[in-house]
Amino acid sequence: MLSRTAENLYWLARYVERAEYLARTIDATLRVTALPAAYIGKTNEWDSALLTAGVAASFYQTYEEANEHNVVEYLSFSSNNPSSIRNCIEAARLNSRSVRTALTSEMWDTINSAWIELQEVWNKGTSTREDLAKFLRFVQETSLRFDGSAYRTMLRNDAYWFSRMGVHLERADNTARILDVKYHVLLPEEEHVGGPLDFYQWTSILRSVSALTAYHWVYRETLKPWLIADLLILNDTLPRSLASCYGNLVRNLDQIGVAYGRQGPAQRHARGIRNRLEHSNMNDIFQHGVHEFIQEFIADNSRLGEIITKQYLI
Repeated sequence: MLSRTAENLYWLARYVERAEYLARTIDATLRVTALPAAYIGKTNEWDSALLTAGVAASFYQTYEEANEHNVVEYLSFSSNNPSSIRNCIEAARLNSRSVRTALTSEMWDTINSAWIELQEVWNKGTSTREDLAKFLRFVQETSLRFDGSAYRTMLRNDAYWFSRMGVHLERADNTARILDVKYHVLLPEEEHVGGPLDFYQWTSILRSVSALTAYHWVYRETLKPWLIADLLILNDTLPRSLASCYGNLVRNLDQIGVAYGRQGPAQRHARGIRNRLEHSNMNDIFQHGVHEFIQEFIADNSRLGEIITKQYLI
């Protein structure tokens, strides 16, 4: 496969995954801010949404205050934000047009129809909570349709593996960032772990990664920070956990290595991260610091993206 084709497939999948993640982040933030002030405390949930999306610095270059209107606009439609939902879907469509022959008709139809519908939403706006909720559901459903059509219709060849690599690399980064924000900056120092504020923030975190129901199925307990961290970091039965993402990344990279007849630094780096996750436990992670562990993971995950680019996409 041409490196340009592989690159377009890889980034197409990343953009679709990123758009869904932003929609889930906005939706979870809306749920928390709808609670009485006594439950949500003094924290600015919209500021935390910017932090999880990694765009806080660029946001404050354009806006002075992180409120609902400004943050929703910036994360959803702003042309000044390269990672806004609008820009992600447009970039996904541009990439899909470049590799139209490598996609199945179902995948192309999903992206193209989403882009057309996005123009209609952009023209009408989302002035009410109901309109915004419909838009966020549309984005999430687009990602689910695209992911499902890829899984059910693509040949299991290098096109599929590069696409899956993009999904899981982006997903791992998103899960790590939202977990880091919770542990490092979201809960005010004067709040007690396990209090009402803590409970509702953890609920919003789990909703952001679609894991609230999964948590109760796995642990059958009330929300506890160490169990949530265990679920999102080490439990490979959760599709959005770091362990699950790297299990899939290693498998897809190995498939590419077999198809091309050669292993490389991307395979070795991914295996190293997966092995570290497999041999970690929450006691050690808490002892050395959750923030430090996640920051190291984010850096390693970003490094894998760079290695994949140098090895296959240039």
